[in-house]
Amino acid sequence: MSNELQSIKNRFGIIGNFPALNRALEKAIQVAPTDISVLVIGESGVGKEFIPKIIHSESKRKHQPYIVVNCGAIPEGTIDSELFGHEKGAFTGATATRKGYFEVADGGTIFLDEVGELPLQTQVRLLRVLESGEFMKVGSSQVQKTNVRIVAATNVNMMKAIQDGRFREDLYYRLNTVQIDMPPLRERKGDIHLLFRKFAIDFAEKYRMPELELEPGAVHYIENYTFPGNVRQLRNLVEQMTVVERNRHVTVEKLAEYIPMESHLPMVVNTPNSQKQSDFGSEREIMYKILFDMRSDINDLKSLTSELIKNRGTSDLSNHEKNLINRIYTPESQQNVAPSSLLYFENGNNNNNSAIQNPTIISEPENSYEDIEDIEIEEHRPESLSLQNNEKDLIIKALEKHKGRRNKAADELGISQRTLYRKIKQYNLEE
Repeated sequence: MSNELQSIKNRFGIIGNFPALNRALEKAIQVAPTDISVLVIGESGVGKEFIPKIIHSESKRKHQPYIVVNCGAIPEGTIDSELFGHEKGAFTGATATRKGYFEVADGGTIFLDEVGELPLQTQVRLLRVLESGEFMKVGSSQVQKTNVRIVAATNVNMMKAIQDGRFREDLYYRLNTVQIDMPPLRERKGDIHLLFRKFAIDFAEKYRMPELELEPGAVHYIENYTFPGNVRQLRNLVEQMTVVERNRHVTVEKLAEYIPMESHLPMVVNTPNSQKQSDFGSEREIMYKILFDMRSDINDLKSLTSELIKNRGTSDLSNHEKNLINRIYTPESQQNVAPSSLLYFENGNNNNNSAIQNPTIISEPENSYEDIEDIEIEEHRPESLSLQNNEKDLIIKALEKHKGRRNKAADELGISQRTLYRKIKQYNLEE
């Protein structure tokens, strides 16, 4: 290992000797003296924020401003103003002219964290800055120049985002002049125990308590855990155990109470060949999708059956077809399904085929279930299953729980602050 690399590790408190980690740090050192744009790729919690700090500190811009911008935490309606500034009167509340980050950081470095969360309109403005160094404030027609080094980071699968139309391909290639990949902790097995000891020493000093020590079995256990939250999860684990545990010798059994091997959280995968995460981020949404799909299938089946009876009549149906229809259109089968075009058969006796001798078609009422949000499951779930209503109620409850603090409410709901801000505007929940 070079002296320069070891010096960087010591200065920034980076622990580990995994080859992929060393390669990432070496690339950061190599590109630092240039003005090349850099894109840092890695899962959440791997320490991507160290790379732009290293690049800035080793560049000729080190005495100029260094600004960190979390693109996912700024509401979509104000992010252009934050980045590029605005003129007085440009929008409601713009009572004075304001400088944006690109104007303030002129001559320095801007770190765009979670760059994959940028709105498409802002991506166009950012592309112009990268290509010509020019931008315009919101509400202004005057072009301004800036000389800023941009380092971006993301845990999003960028290739998938481009295919889905959520990120501009031309901007991706402008940002990705040099790509630096930060390895996940599960690939750095040899570094896990080193990091545990480092965090144990730090928190023992912070809380003035004896240092935690892992028994040999616990070392093997922790090195084979996947750590979906990466270094951040390991750090939180050590801090929690430092404060809570009285026995400073950690056994396998005690470690398993905090990170049970069989209960892994879904890991964020960021490589171009990775699969997209499910479109439904919670069990509630998955349940809704299943219910909606079932409802759609049953309604289609009912429509086809009604058409069949109209065209062919009941006398031409086979016994198998009559049995299927009788099973579908019974009062029991209609209790748990929202109607689209109700069709039932009056039973005159216990003969299975007699139920379809006198078919009665009831046309759908004017207020039928044409919108998927209006579905109701009677008896089993008397409450509304409207996605819109439930989403609105959940947002209200989260805001009330955290006394209007939107950052806490967004964390509770598992969405970004920008998404929460948009939903608040959509449902008119602003006070």
